[in-house]
Amino acid sequence: MTGSAVPRFRGSGVHTRAVKYALRALASMARPSGDFDARRYFRGADDLAFYNVGATPMRALARSIYDAHRAQWTFADALAFADALMADRHLEAKSVGIEVVARFRRDLTPARLVHWQRWLARDLAANWATTDAMCGALIGPTLVAHPGAAAAMDRWARHRNLWVRRAAIVGLIPLARRGDALDRVYAIARRLHTDREDLIQKAVGWALREAGKTDPVRLERYLRGRGPEIPRTTLRYAIERFTAAKRRALLAATRRPGVLQARRRAPGPIGPR
Repeated sequence: MTGSAVPRFRGSGVHTRAVKYALRALASMARPSGDFDARRYFRGADDLAFYNVGATPMRALARSIYDAHRAQWTFADALAFADALMADRHLEAKSVGIEVVARFRRDLTPARLVHWQRWLARDLAANWATTDAMCGALIGPTLVAHPGAAAAMDRWARHRNLWVRRAAIVGLIPLARRGDALDRVYAIARRLHTDREDLIQKAVGWALREAGKTDPVRLERYLRGRGPEIPRTTLRYAIERFTAAKRRALLAATRRPGVLQARRRAPGPIGPR
C-alpha cells in the first residue's frame, strides 16, 4: 500500500481517516513472526501487539503520510493523528504516530513536554521501545533545542510511573552525547539508583555510559565514589566503553563489602570440580 500515493485527507474526520489509512497500510505489510517472536523482548507487555513490520517500512510509511499532509496539517493535526495511533495496541502504530509528529521539528517546544508526559503516564508507551522512541525523536530533540527545559526531567524522575521515570534519564541522552547537562544526568542517576525496576537500572547505566564518552574521567570518578550504592546492572552498562582491564578494576573497586565477605564464607562446590 505504501508504494502508491498517499491520499490527502481534508475536511471533517481528517484524523480518523488518516489513522485508518495508516493501520490498513501496516496490516497490509504484516508478516508472520516465524522464528522471531518480538514478545520475548517485551516482558510484561501482555497487551502489546505486533505487525512484525521492520523499522524501514514503518518509517517510509510515516514519511509518506507526512509528505502528503505537510502543507495542510498544523502541528495540532499531527498530534491528533498521533494521539489515536498511540492508543492502538500495535507497536508499529505507535511508532508511526511518533515519527509523523517528529517531522514537525520546529514545533517541538518545551510546552509539548506536558503532552509527551501524558502519553507516558497513561501507559500509551508502556514498553521500552516506544518510550525510547519518544525520547529519541521527541523529548531529546526538544531538550537539545531548548536546554533550559531539561529541568522538567527532575520532576519526571520522581514520578510514580515507570515509563515517565525511564524517559527522565533516557531523554537526556542526546544532551549527554554533546557533553551538555552532565550535572543533571548525574543528579538524576543518583536519584534513580534506588529504583528497583530493571528497566530503570539499565536506562541509568546507558545514560552514564553516554555521559562518559565526552568525560570518561568524571564517569570513573563518579563510579568509584558511589559504587556500592549503584546497582550492578547499572554499573555494568555504564562501564561498557572502558577497557577490559579497567572494567574489571571498577567492578572490584565498587563491590559492596558485604557481598565480598559473603562470597568468602560461601561453601565450596560438592563433588568433583
